Amino acid sequence: MALMVSFVSVAVSILYTPFLLLILCVIFLASIGKSLGVRRLYVNVLLKLFEYGRQHIEVAKKLQRTDSSDEEEPPPDDKPPSALVKENGVNGTKNNVIERQEILGPSPELNYKRSKSQERLQNGHMVDVKGETNLEFHLHHCMDLVKAGMESIIEDQVTSVFEAEELRSWNLLTRTNRQYEFLTWRLTIIWFMGFVVRYFFLLPLRIFIFVIGVWWLIACTACVGTLPDGALKQRVNNALSLVCFNFLSRCISAVITYHNSDHKPRNGICVANHTSPIDVLVLMCDSCYSLIGQRHDGFLGLLQRALARASPHIWFERSEVKDRHAVARRLKEHISVPDNPPILIFPEGTCINNTSVMQFKKGSFEVGGTIYPVAIKYDPRFGDAFWNSSRYGMLHYLLNMMSSWAIVCDVWYLPAMTRSSSESAVDFAKRVKAAIATRGGLVDLMWDGQLKRMKAKKEWREMQQEEFSKRLKGE
Repeated sequence: MALMVSFVSVAVSILYTPFLLLILCVIFLASIGKSLGVRRLYVNVLLKLFEYGRQHIEVAKKLQRTDSSDEEEPPPDDKPPSALVKENGVNGTKNNVIERQEILGPSPELNYKRSKSQERLQNGHMVDVKGETNLEFHLHHCMDLVKAGMESIIEDQVTSVFEAEELRSWNLLTRTNRQYEFLTWRLTIIWFMGFVVRYFFLLPLRIFIFVIGVWWLIACTACVGTLPDGALKQRVNNALSLVCFNFLSRCISAVITYHNSDHKPRNGICVANHTSPIDVLVLMCDSCYSLIGQRHDGFLGLLQRALARASPHIWFERSEVKDRHAVARRLKEHISVPDNPPILIFPEGTCINNTSVMQFKKGSFEVGGTIYPVAIKYDPRFGDAFWNSSRYGMLHYLLNMMSSWAIVCDVWYLPAMTRSSSESAVDFAKRVKAAIATRGGLVDLMWDGQLKRMKAKKEWREMQQEEFSKRLKGE
């Protein structure tokens, strides 16, 4: 025991000075918004290691099939992840079991418009290729809906977006149960070295940076809060906010690439797709935003009160969140002041796994003003940024983030969009959502993200039943 204590004390005395210098270097670089390029070099090295691992997996799989030629061929999903990639839709990629032609949606009119058959029901009538109308109904007329329904039961669009995104190749983490790390001794050594680096060097360093960064943020906002309201307070808050959040981004080794900075929001409402709580961190590293959300207790409440001292944020009590008029009124009051920073909103209302964009709530599109869309796309090879809140708590999620290789993402600022006079808030929200999905390479879905926590609306089922009854009656 005494030998172990002496060993630890010697190790601490040796590493104390380099560790302190590293922290001071990180603080200094974050304060001036610069980087030495170490993280990007680190990411490039990881990409080469991932490619090396992929090649060894494929070679090992081929050797296994050769050695066991008397056995049956392995099923298709036994291939390496690089062979499992499949395009799904125009805007994004997902790994799906079923190649769909018909997809059931909330609106029955959309379902019937997707029909590719030569005979199509129009207003309950069957129209053949000659243009003659026939009121007869045959069982095969409903097979398109039956087929789409069975496909949705086997693999629906909603459930898949609340699971971790499939990887194209193994990233040397144990997220997969295929046990690639034990295929060859070379892969085992590389995986073990990576485990040691992530958990015995990067994780302690990142936790230390996180603790310092949080308390530094609280101290800075407390100091800014003592200044009188005005232009000086706003400039000081913008500068310190960028420093604090850039420093905090080091605790997840964030490598963020911003595109089209000329479209960066200056005021109004900024909307973005939502993958994780760190979406706020990613955007705050480049600009200062006001936030809107429910008031919390505990650690999150501490951060909310700290941020509110330095900048105008909108925090609601639990009883006010359901009051749409109160939310709209607070939003209008905020955007009516030109000097206020843009307010950041995630209209999906829940975290999606960064493969898709789900229905945008219309509330933020009803208040008027200019909407600044932002598309965020994470690279899942280095770490899964998606927060499955129904499965992991906040502390578990933060541990997963800090023990990943890195968080790598791209941010695209899109041109400002305004609602036309003939456009409803719902249509405007759909147009903004489509623009974000196209730019971010995401699949544009019509479904409400709250299906993660609740059943489908009764009205949707009744609409489908009513439309199908018209088919049966030939109306």
